[in-house]
Amino acid sequence: MQTKIILALGLAAALSAPVAAVAQSAQTKATVDSAKAAGIVGEQADGFLGFVTAAADPAIKSAVAEINAGRAELYSQAAAKNGVTPAAAGAAAFESVVKAKLRPGDYYRPAGGGWTRK
Repeated sequence: MQTKIILALGLAAALSAPVAAVAQSAQTKATVDSAKAAGIVGEQADGFLGFVTAAADPAIKSAVAEINAGRAELYSQAAAKNGVTPAAAGAAAFESVVKAKLRPGDYYRPAGGGWTRK
């Protein structure tokens, strides 16, 4: 339990730091934010972005891949520091950080569930 709390706090700090912990360009972030607003991309319980709709522009697919690669690196680092798997780190990030940042209208997919709109 204490490891989960430490992991959650560490991920919260890393994901909310003013200097982006995940390497991404402003254009990449803008592309994903726009796709989220349009209901094309959403957040998943594993801590990664996913596609709500099957049809996605190649630029959106590339932006999602870039952000997911950065998140994978962050989760791997957090996992190594906290003695958990990267999957557990991603799930903890979703529960402790990402879920709290969802805006009304954003899509998310909880573990074992379908896409849900906040």
